[in-house]
Amino acid sequence: QVQLVESGGGLVQAGGSLRLSCAVSGRTFSDCAMGWFRQAPGKEREFVAAITWKGGSTYYADSVKGRFTISRDNAKNTVYLRMNSLKPEDTAVYYCAAARDYSNSYYLISRSTRYDYWGQGTQVTVSS
Repeated sequence: QVQLVESGGGLVQAGGSLRLSCAVSGRTFSDCAMGWFRQAPGKEREFVAAITWKGGSTYYADSVKGRFTISRDNAKNTVYLRMNSLKPEDTAVYYCAAARDYSNSYYLISRSTRYDYWGQGTQVTVSS
């Protein structure tokens, strides 16, 4: 059973930085796409970033491009989301997700319905 456990969320002032981690266990497939999504109160879950495990291709939502960086550590089976220049509108619960089958297409890799496994989420709050 694949398990994803996020950590690293917290309260930060606008302009600050955080690094989220997603520890992956139970993964038996050699390749997948790992995504970060977020959901603010009263809003739908939205795509933030994704990375392919083998090739390391990365994808970003326009709202975070240039500020957030997704990366992975194969040895540690962990995916990271480095968030710089945080804004109050980045406040949300951030979820890590894994997709066994993926396409190197922004349109498809950004769809939450393409992901099979989800973490429990970690809260990020950015104060103004």
